[in-house]
Amino acid sequence: MLRIISIFSIVVFGSIVNECYVNRDSQSSELLCIFNENESACSYGIAVGIIAFFGCIFFFVVDLYFQQISSVKDRKRAVLLDLGFSGFLSFLWFVAFCFLANQWQRTTMSRGFSQGADAARAAITFSFFSIIVWVSSAL
Repeated sequence: MLRIISIFSIVVFGSIVNECYVNRDSQSSELLCIFNENESACSYGIAVGIIAFFGCIFFFVVDLYFQQISSVKDRKRAVLLDLGFSGFLSFLWFVAFCFLANQWQRTTMSRGFSQGADAARAAITFSFFSIIVWVSSAL
């Protein structure tokens, strides 16, 4: 059940990619990251979202075929890999939440930036929810 809920990562990735890049002004075609014009904030959120999504898919498949793994050592490795990956992603989501929230707090709202404000808030909110889901998965 937690694997299905951990699809929150795609919400973070999707909201950043779709609406968190805006034009500086109407004459410019240069796209800026909405999070305090800090490109690394958007890139970090996208990267963690992609890693979490593919990891979630991988471990969902491992969970489906877990009963067919005959070796006890291989089962132990799969469980330990899942534990380590979930703990690591919990840390990455915590950093993502803190980083995105900090950069959003420092963002000065202009006319162009207000159009992506809901997407930025959604990315921050779902990164917080992802912390809870991945910590629960690790436990």
